[in-house]
Amino acid sequence: MTPAEPHPVSQPFFPEPLTHSPSLRTESTEGAGTELGMWGYLSLLPVFLAFWAVSGVWTVFALAVVNKAVNLTEGFPYISLCGSYPPQSCIFSQVLNMGAAMAAWICILRYHQLRDLGVGKRLNRLILCSGILCALGTSVVGNFQQKNQQPTHLTGAFFAFFVGSLYFWLQLLVSWRMRTLPQPGAPWIRPLRLGLCSVCTILMVAMVVLHSWPLRSASAACEWAVAMLLFALFGLLAVDFSGLEGCTLCLQPGPSLSPPPASPMSLQVQLSQAL
Repeated sequence: MTPAEPHPVSQPFFPEPLTHSPSLRTESTEGAGTELGMWGYLSLLPVFLAFWAVSGVWTVFALAVVNKAVNLTEGFPYISLCGSYPPQSCIFSQVLNMGAAMAAWICILRYHQLRDLGVGKRLNRLILCSGILCALGTSVVGNFQQKNQQPTHLTGAFFAFFVGSLYFWLQLLVSWRMRTLPQPGAPWIRPLRLGLCSVCTILMVAMVVLHSWPLRSASAACEWAVAMLLFALFGLLAVDFSGLEGCTLCLQPGPSLSPPPASPMSLQVQLSQAL
């Protein structure tokens, strides 16, 4: 009577050791052109950010008018004034916090995409830092209302508007440097971005000048226009993401990490194979 053979034990799956510096790899779609139906899910993120931000701030404006927190007969209000009083201040904070999180994630994806396209490390890091500062400033604007912490609020507004505009000017610089390479989207996308960035910069200067005169209603109208233009510029990044199928987080083992210890299951497999 032969002894019963041991039941085969499947080799357990051991993930690779974690790395000290994980990297994000973007995966591009194959083929020369990218049709609308071939767009990956990453291209929906900038579009959703633009829709979320535009609808959110105008909802805050409508609530402020209904609650009589602002009086349109006295002049057109600033965005921050509309979001300074409850209950719309709570919605204002939530809208900007989620928008800042999505903007930061978009900037990180764009950084890795530009790195894969061969953009220089220094310029690419400058672009990433300006985008992250824009997202951080947006969150500060939503959490530190003007009537509570005006200096902090104004600092966040500077990062959100002026540094955010710098972020898209740097994107245009990269696009101009890569003008000989195939570009996603229609040929008029780059001139459109140039026009939006130019109008955005002009309106920001006009906003500061009109506020100091003071022509507050005209300055507030410029602020609203600048915000809409920045949201539109973020939304246009969907064109750049249209050539991406997805992204993969790559974890590589570091030199100081030892291999994982063997589990009882793997020891049992080794003993059965030796017998």
